[in-house]
Amino acid sequence: MKLTKKLILASNSPRRKEILLASGFDFEVIVRPTSEEFDLKMFYEKVPEILAQKKAECFEDFDEDYLILTADTVVVLDNKIINKPENEGEAFEMLASLSDKTHKVVTGVCIKNGNDYKSFIDITQVHFEELTEAEIWFYIKNHHPMDKAGAYGVQDFIGMIGIPKIEGSFYTVMGLPIHLIYKALKPYIILE
Repeated sequence: MKLTKKLILASNSPRRKEILLASGFDFEVIVRPTSEEFDLKMFYEKVPEILAQKKAECFEDFDEDYLILTADTVVVLDNKIINKPENEGEAFEMLASLSDKTHKVVTGVCIKNGNDYKSFIDITQVHFEELTEAEIWFYIKNHHPMDKAGAYGVQDFIGMIGIPKIEGSFYTVMGLPIHLIYKALKPYIILE
């Protein structure tokens, strides 16, 4: 699959890179530091979309020959955002709070084309089984969840044994709603 413009993925996430590669996109990864602070009173559905747009705005020097793709993902339990854990104890608390409950994963995306910014979100409901302390600690010790919103990756051990059902896109939970990105990029795609 070719694009009529150069695609830049502005994310260090190995999962986002994996999804784009698997779907056939040719792209380059360029990341620029961006503040991920947000107003704590902001409605949780707006947070990842605003953060994705802030990331895209760091590429103002890229002209219309480029498409800049940015994303941000939040995990939401009881209308509160659960961020990335700072240590193993916090990761344990996060996973224990998700155990035997349903939460939302909201991924916001922004695509910059010259001076035009298009942003959108996708929401998936994730159902967790009840997890034992041993399962949670095994996951933390073996799957390094510190760089993941909510302290888990749906594609890892915890998703395999602890998530019996999702309502929405698996890839949104992984961090990139590829079905919506494909639609947004369709005007620039050449299928050969």
